[in-house]
This record gives sequence, C-alpha cells and structure tokens, in this order.
Amino acid sequence: MSFQESPRPSDEAEAFYVQCRASYLAVFKSSLTNITSKQQLCRVLQQAGRNPSHATLNKYWTPRTSKLNFDDFCEILKCEKKTEETELMRAFKKMDVNGDGYITHSELEKALTTRGDKMTTEEVNTIFSLADINKDGKLDYTEFCRLLVSTVEQCQMAALERLEADAKLKRQNFGSQSYSPPKSSVSSASSAAAVAATHPQPPETSDATLKKDSRSSSRPSSARSRRSSLSNSITMTSSSTKASKTPEPSGLQEWHHSCMKGCFFLEDDGSISSLQYQLHVPQTTNVYLTIQPLSLSHRPDKCSSWITVDTALFIMSAGETKEDPTLVHFTESKDKETYVWKGELNAGTYYLLPFTSGCRLKKKSKKSPSNKSVELVYRTDTGELDLTRDLREALSDIFEVIDLDGNGLLSLEEYNFFELRTSGEKCDKDAWAVCKENFDMRKNQLTRQGFMELNLMEATEKDGDPADLWVTLEAMGYNRMLELVEACPFQIDVHCEDTQLSIQPLSMDSGPKLLNQALQKSITARTGAKALRGQDNVFIYTYRGEHRISSLIANKTNQRVTVHVNNEQSRNCSSSRGMSVFAVEVPARTKMVCQHVLPINEKQDWTYNCVETILTCT
Repeated sequence: MSFQESPRPSDEAEAFYVQCRASYLAVFKSSLTNITSKQQLCRVLQQAGRNPSHATLNKYWTPRTSKLNFDDFCEILKCEKKTEETELMRAFKKMDVNGDGYITHSELEKALTTRGDKMTTEEVNTIFSLADINKDGKLDYTEFCRLLVSTVEQCQMAALERLEADAKLKRQNFGSQSYSPPKSSVSSASSAAAVAATHPQPPETSDATLKKDSRSSSRPSSARSRRSSLSNSITMTSSSTKASKTPEPSGLQEWHHSCMKGCFFLEDDGSISSLQYQLHVPQTTNVYLTIQPLSLSHRPDKCSSWITVDTALFIMSAGETKEDPTLVHFTESKDKETYVWKGELNAGTYYLLPFTSGCRLKKKSKKSPSNKSVELVYRTDTGELDLTRDLREALSDIFEVIDLDGNGLLSLEEYNFFELRTSGEKCDKDAWAVCKENFDMRKNQLTRQGFMELNLMEATEKDGDPADLWVTLEAMGYNRMLELVEACPFQIDVHCEDTQLSIQPLSMDSGPKLLNQALQKSITARTGAKALRGQDNVFIYTYRGEHRISSLIANKTNQRVTVHVNNEQSRNCSSSRGMSVFAVEVPARTKMVCQHVLPINEKQDWTYNCVETILTCT
C-alpha cells in the first residue's frame, strides 16, 4: 500500500523536546527513569528553568501519585512557563516598599515568611547571603534578577551540551518503562533562589491531570539501528469495523440469563483497574456473552461521555489452583458498542477478566487551570445540612455502578467493593448492623435512600466540610465539576442455553497478572512472530483483530533490550501509549505487550504503520 509521508515536527516543537530531555537527563540517568517523589519533581522542574511553588508541586504530585514519567514531565513544562526576568522584577518590586531599587534583609524576611509559600528565617538568611552580592546588607534586585536568569540559562545550556556530547544519551527516547531510580541528581542554588523570589505570588492550583499527546523524537540513524528494525503496515477499512457482527442465537430470550455490572477506573499512574468475575457452568452448554459500556445518563438526548470506550472480556479456565489458569476465549466481534463472544463452554469454573485498551479511557488535561468546583452540601432554611441536587445525582449514579447485580440494593459484599475503592477499608458485620439501625435497608441490604443518608451523615459529622466527600467522588472517577471522566462503567450479560449459571464478582490480587497473561496469549496465539533484523531472538507479534491492533515484544535473549517504537506514519490511529514515538524496555527472556491501537474515527479508514528498532541490549 502507499501513504503520504507525515510532516516533520516544527523546529519550535523539536527544540522544546530536546530541552525537555536535556533537563531530565541532567537529573536522571535515563529518560525512561520515573520521577518517584515530590522532591525529584521539584529538582527537575528547577533544572528546566521553572520555579515550582508548593501549590504547583501539589497540583501535579497529589497524595495518590506514586510516580510520573518523562511524558508527564513534558506536559507539566507545557503548562508551567519559564521564569522571566520581568516576572522576577515584578515580584521584587512588591517587596521594595521604598521604591529605591533595593530590598533590605528585613523587607525580604517579611515578604518570604508571611506571604505565599512561607519560608523559615533560616531559609531567608540563606537566600539573602546568596543574593547580597555587594555584602552591604541590601539586595540590588535588578542586578540579581539579571544574574539569576543568566545562571539558569547557563545551566540549561550546559545540560544541552552534555546531551549533544554523549551519543548514548542522544539515542535515548521517550517512554514510560522505567530503569532503576538514580542514586544521585543535580540541583542548582540559583534555581532555589528563583523559587524564593516568586514565592509571594504562587500560581493557582487546579485539578488538571496529564495527557500524553502524540509527539516526535529524533530517530536512530546508525547502520546498526537500521539493520535491527522491523516495519509493520496494516490498513483497516471503515467497512471492516461493521461487517463482522455475530448474530444472536435464535430463541435467546428463552436461555438462562445472568447480568453483572462493573467499572474500569483510571489510576493516577495511568493504569486501568477493575473487578474480576468467577463464572460457574454446571454442565457443557452454548453460551452467548457480551460486555458493553453502561450508560448512566438521566437525559435520553445526552449520551454518557464514556460510551465509546472499547471493552472486552477474556475467559480463562480457573484451573485446579490459581497458578494455572489458561485462556479459553475472548470477545472479538462487535455490534455497535457491544463486544460479543458466542460458543460452547465445558462444565467448570472460569474467570471473566474485563479489559479496555486505554486508547479511549485516558488522562485528560484541562485547557486552563481552574479552582472551580460544584457545591456538595448546603444549609436549608432551618439551618440543617443537606446534599445538593448535583451531588445526589452523582451518588445515585455511583449507587447504580456499585449495585453489581442490579437488584436495586447494596449487599455488604457490594458495599465493601465500594469501600475498598474509596477508603481502602472494609465494613465488618458489626458495623453493617449499625448501618441497619440508622439507614434505610431492605433484606439486610442498603437501599438507594439509605446510601444517600449514609453520605449525608458523613457530611454532617464534618460540619459540612466536603473534603471526605471529594475523596470518595475522585476515587470513583469524578472531577470537581462532578463529571465522570476517569472511569467507565460496564455491564456483562451471560446467556446459557441448557443450564442456570452463577457469576460472582472478585477482587483478586492476581487479577492484573492474569489479565496480562490472557492478553499475551490472545496476541501470540493469533499471529506469527517476526524477528527484528539482526536480532534473531527478539520478536514482534502483531495481532490484527476486527476492531483493535495489538503488538507484543518477546525478548528471548539473556539481556535486557530497549526497543524504540515509531508510529508517526500511522493514520487515524490512537495508541494506548498516548504518543507516536516512545521506547519500551523488555527484561531478559520476557514478553511484554507493546501497545494497543484503535481508530480515532471508526467511520474512516485507518492505517497502522509501526517501525520497531533495537536501541540497546544490556
């Protein structure tokens, strides 16, 4: 097939990412190393010429953050602009009460210990000792700002020179697979002074999350790299996404039917989690199984935003122990937003593992930071606290999601899945008995009204402070405008022709591992392996499904390999990696799913064109 060559990235964009890499590699050994603490985030932002206040750091490093990668760092730099000399001057002029161009020690101390991110007296003394260039007890802040900005620029220039000088570093590319954290890092006294200079006016905080946009990177150009590459090109037509509908079995309405709900949750590190399910089939029977996003919209004319998220179910035999489950089947056919599998299952116990690729359920960044949030509680005319209408609608939707069996009531088991998600704790039988005395229950299960009463009690106990309510809402995927943006509710329907089955929700520690095994098996079982040229023991598997393309890297060597992946020639494609160029590190004798790809617009043709290249073998 033929395709047009993609345009080269602009010089400005290329320069930006080179500067990002230079700053990152001045602090870390590799652009594949993760930022693992708020202190590391502060240090690398300072190296990039930013001056992060506590508020800025807390915006990107929340209590639930465990790591950020290089791609996240690049997104932060897009939002947080460099400190300009004019900005520094404005901050200092606010401290200069006499307007004479100088700041005394007492003026500086008053400003930095009472406004913005307050500093200690010892920290102020340290800053002043660095900034009092003439040692006359006064700070000529005009000269200081000039020297400060110049020093920051020199530090960045030195990082760029080191990057250019080291050919090995120059070949490293973007990615989210990590090396071991570095033992040492670089910091700058001038960058610390820049932070202090603008502490009185910290940037606004926001709930913005990070999105990994498509971006370009320098391509390896050595002869060795070219010899060790593999190119795959697959064209998918829009008609191919519609032609493979699996027909419903005749008489399906007469089959035994069980339904179970669940939800995909987008975690802070970008991973996606959900419950798993156990299916027991008493005797061999024909089965018709579906999974689809669950609409919660209260308005018929308004679709839920997550309704186009792709879903799938992997069916694994449970095996005699939890260590030996095997992949049996998975949903491949699609009818609109419903993914389908039809076939025969032998008598036995199976795990149902829900899956979404991450191509459509991913972190989204806000266009402009905002502190806006809707009200959750208010006081009535009699002075009593009550839940707002917006909150009641959100809690009603949450009830709908956690009512897994759809009977309109929450059992203790269902409620505990919710509690583990939002608080990390379980409600025991004694506490459930207390709930029964205080909240509306039926058949020892919590009603929707009882769920509202429980949340109102929690708000009342905090005298209307919504902090705990926000913890619950954000854990369930809501933003501060009560929009469900980081979760996708789904529904599983299982029809059996000859027998009544049972399905139970599970939360297995081994769930993610089992799903990864199932994914790998589904890819390797449906496609042949292609070796990278020049690397007989590094293989690429590319699965072409009816609606999804997935690739896997198999490293059969005794060394760790880093593979550069370039999707820049793809058209109308969205990658689960969130970018067009990245790197994947694969340990020795290990398989690793590389990426999943879906069409951006299903009504148009799409072309997957990927080049994988070996960067390093260590």
